[in-house]
Amino acid sequence: MYSQDCKDVLNELKTSRHDGLTTADANERLAKYGPNEIQQEVQEPAWKAYLHALTEPIIIILWIAIGLTLISASYDFFIKKDPPSGMSALYEGIVILIVILINSGLTYWQRLSAQKSLDALSSASRHQSNVLRDQTWEKIDASKLVEGDIVEVKMGDFIEADVRFLSVNELQVNESHLTGESDAIQKDFQTLPEHTDLGDRTNMGFSGSTVVNGSGIGVVTATGSHTELGKIADLLNRTPTGKTPIERAINQLTKRLMIAAIGVVMIAITYDLVKEYLATNTITFSGLMASVSGAIALAVAAIPDSMPVVLSIVLTIGARTLARNHGLIKSLSSVETLGATTFIASDKTGTLTKNEMTVTRFFANGRHFAADANGYDPVGEITSFEEDETGQPADYLPFIKSAVLNNEAQIQRNENGNYEPLGNPTDVSLIVLGSKAKITRANLLNQTDDEDFDILRVLPFESDRKMMSTVVKFGDSYKLFTKGAPDVIMQHTTDVSLKDQIVPLEQGRELLEKQILDYADDALRTIAVTKRTLTKQQALHATQAELEQDLTLLGIAGIIDPPRAEVRTSIANLHKAGVQVVMITGDHPATAQAIAYRLGIIRSQQARTLEGQEIEELSDAQLFKIVPDIRVYARVSPEHKQRIIKALQKHDQVVAMTGDGVNDAPALRAADIGIAMGINGTEVTKDSADLILLDDKFTTIETSVAAGRTIFANIKNFMRQELTTNVAEVLSILLGTFFITRSIGHVSELTPTLTAIMVLWVNMISDSLPAFALGYDGAEHDVMSEKPRNVHESLLANHLLSRIAVRGAVMGLTVFVAFYWAAQSGMPVNKAQTVAFLTLVFGQLWHVFDARTTHTLFRRSPFSNPYLMAAVLFAAISSLAITMLPFFNTLMGTSSLTWPVYLAVIFVPALPTFVLSGLKEMFKINFW
Repeated sequence: MYSQDCKDVLNELKTSRHDGLTTADANERLAKYGPNEIQQEVQEPAWKAYLHALTEPIIIILWIAIGLTLISASYDFFIKKDPPSGMSALYEGIVILIVILINSGLTYWQRLSAQKSLDALSSASRHQSNVLRDQTWEKIDASKLVEGDIVEVKMGDFIEADVRFLSVNELQVNESHLTGESDAIQKDFQTLPEHTDLGDRTNMGFSGSTVVNGSGIGVVTATGSHTELGKIADLLNRTPTGKTPIERAINQLTKRLMIAAIGVVMIAITYDLVKEYLATNTITFSGLMASVSGAIALAVAAIPDSMPVVLSIVLTIGARTLARNHGLIKSLSSVETLGATTFIASDKTGTLTKNEMTVTRFFANGRHFAADANGYDPVGEITSFEEDETGQPADYLPFIKSAVLNNEAQIQRNENGNYEPLGNPTDVSLIVLGSKAKITRANLLNQTDDEDFDILRVLPFESDRKMMSTVVKFGDSYKLFTKGAPDVIMQHTTDVSLKDQIVPLEQGRELLEKQILDYADDALRTIAVTKRTLTKQQALHATQAELEQDLTLLGIAGIIDPPRAEVRTSIANLHKAGVQVVMITGDHPATAQAIAYRLGIIRSQQARTLEGQEIEELSDAQLFKIVPDIRVYARVSPEHKQRIIKALQKHDQVVAMTGDGVNDAPALRAADIGIAMGINGTEVTKDSADLILLDDKFTTIETSVAAGRTIFANIKNFMRQELTTNVAEVLSILLGTFFITRSIGHVSELTPTLTAIMVLWVNMISDSLPAFALGYDGAEHDVMSEKPRNVHESLLANHLLSRIAVRGAVMGLTVFVAFYWAAQSGMPVNKAQTVAFLTLVFGQLWHVFDARTTHTLFRRSPFSNPYLMAAVLFAAISSLAITMLPFFNTLMGTSSLTWPVYLAVIFVPALPTFVLSGLKEMFKINFW
């Protein structure tokens, strides 16, 4: 529509500029095309999501174990006629089922992070619109807008649909939510070339934009999902959410463990059956059932069934840690992803900068001044940085008074106490500058002394003349204050104020032009401020053209959306940590490059900046080749941002994307982790993100990366503890299967070292509770001095697998020896299994203190983590208690022991951990 004449647009939409649509036509179109709302994605029903959680690979093994317990229970009840044994098997099945429900419930809860992006997009349109219907202007719900409606917008309004402007009156619109540019865009109704970029379509208004100045009338050309905002919603909807690195690693490890578990179970059953056949030349059903009993214990022992629970808890602990650092994580598995991040692709406006146009430097009365860049906060100092002499307030007061009086913008506090702008961002920046100089428009106009100001006439800004003027009565005299683009202003200027003297413009032109170029080199937008003394006749009756001439230039302001003060240090720290920062913005290349250089993203102002138009011309293969070396992207669209992120991901980079506007939402979804601003970010962006910065500070990303790395280290420690215990459980049972070939005392050769329910207790209580307490451990060393981890590297890399194997083998051998000793001592089956059970419990409780460090337990105080100490004490006491209480004796098949035996099973299992740690400390042996 932007490339068509207004009449052609109206004809194509079958509407009238003066009459609008009839109510009947509007209702017909509403019924045909639907309401002006974003279509929501159909969400998977909750019950399907829960069923999916019940079919995870790690859960399947437990379902098999339940099936085996039911078979075993049926055999005991109906064939052996042994109800106690049958009930014992049923107890095992019930406990395993409870474990499944707990695991699946937590997994389901973790995945239930609702995607409300489309809801937020839809709610953004629920406002009133001023519409021409049946030749009458009326207010209607914006959701009832249809193509062909004639709408009117004015300062402060939202544009509720895409419109083609038919007439404008100094209309300026903020489209930063789409383009990323913080400066307002001047609108017109002239026909544009066919291939005009979105950000340059000055005759169009887009849904979700804000009118900051003037007014306009337009015709609705698109509603709902057909708007540019709707296209982003559709792009967001079509962007799949990939698995995080830790999810991929856990899934891969789980599949391998599942295969190993099935293999171990099959080997054990086969071995038992072959052993029976060799001894009796037959295979009996009772022998098969005895093998099944051992297989159940093996299946449970081989699978770290508490892994999903503990992993969720450890990640939740990490999420709370992030929250204390002002980072709100929405997806638990994304907590760890932060630590693996290699590239942070950041939007400029509102993320690296404040999205608050600010005067940072100005040239007044021939002197140079700087103003603190606090965005819209009207607090700060104005300082001089003259080389030869110091500028004084008297030098800049005429300049600032002129800028403030010739200005209709405002700043006001919102309900949260933050300052919000009303009006053109450039005008707002001058109002804020005035407040820093203790000058406000209201105070000037309310004065009753000799400097009494009264506004007589306002000549508003017009795009064709690029100036705004105000006629003011100043005591008994009359003044004209004018501001505008410096190149235009100087065409109407005859004099310039330089160091308390009024000199001809030609005498100061070279100095002024140099100043303008200096500001441009620093990516500062410029505006010139002038004054003129008028006669009463001129003030009241002169035409605009007669007034805006013979001006005296008071000064030039340099305006920029300032970088956040803390960002440069954070970027430097991230670079040291091996994390690259990339700026992706819709802003101008020169501005983007200047900001990137100032923040340290690039080290040279000659570094290449890739523009959106260039990206459009590049194939995916060509873009893939150059993305590792590009650090600044300018004039890009949401689609371009996604292509950049996907190209980096193809290089095996873990990409985090930050942003605050609607235009950032699809890229946030495509990134490995999306990061949104919590204060200034749109609801769409927040709902699309994985991490929300509650303080809008880029430094929070730095602390979050450090927290993510610490969390991953704790996850590896947990994995080491968990899998070492699993190895010990499996090995102790297998050793019993392979090496006890005849009855020993009261213990049959078919008796497993541990029962399935004992293994479940170890996995869920005495192992998992201390393991998740590892999540409270702080970092062992400066994690930000390391490079990001390789996400394709196994979780068990860097000697972790060998440590698990060695420690697990020694622990498993200790458990088997304890069981064998108890059997040799003439203990009954339940006491022998209790000895093995407690030996395993205390073996892994001692081992957890070694598992929490990459060095040895002698290098880390056990008291530095009080949660771990509490968990170990609880696990120890409760494990001892279930061997002493009759109810648990019945439920779990345990039995009370003598105190000498209790002391033995508590302290003897400590020997392997202390001996192996001591050898490692002495000889620096890493593989155990």
